[in-house]
Amino acid sequence: MHRLDERDIAILRALAEDGRITKTALAARVGLTPTPCWERLAKLEKSGLIEGYGARFNLRKLGASMTVFVVVELADHTAASFRAFEAAVQRYDEVTGCWALGGGYDYLMQVITKDIESYQSLMDAMLEAKLGVSRYFSYIVTKPVKSQSAPPFELLTGS
Repeated sequence: MHRLDERDIAILRALAEDGRITKTALAARVGLTPTPCWERLAKLEKSGLIEGYGARFNLRKLGASMTVFVVVELADHTAASFRAFEAAVQRYDEVTGCWALGGGYDYLMQVITKDIESYQSLMDAMLEAKLGVSRYFSYIVTKPVKSQSAPPFELLTGS
């Protein structure tokens, strides 16, 4: 576990807001000179805390799209069943996120498709592939309310 101080948190927050920020601008934003800032950034990357850099997309600009959250319950609760389902989910590009859950359901999937027909085709294909799904429930996103790229670092680290 990497112990974060206020400067590390400032670096992470700045990168979450703008992953394309130059190292010099990053240093200025967090109140460090470039060399110590770069050293901290390299340490955060090397520790694996920063896994990569990416972009956020406005799917509405692409035209039609819909996001669906799907809770999945597997028929069989063996380690092999979980591994098989998790491996199979990797093959579906429409599944943009998948989390194993504790509690009543086994998985929560985030699915992005063009329309309801595309979503249903995906689910039909997953059922036909015999992934061990006993039942699933679909929750269609009607509007995004909050989405943030940075977690609440201060709450997670106790800083």
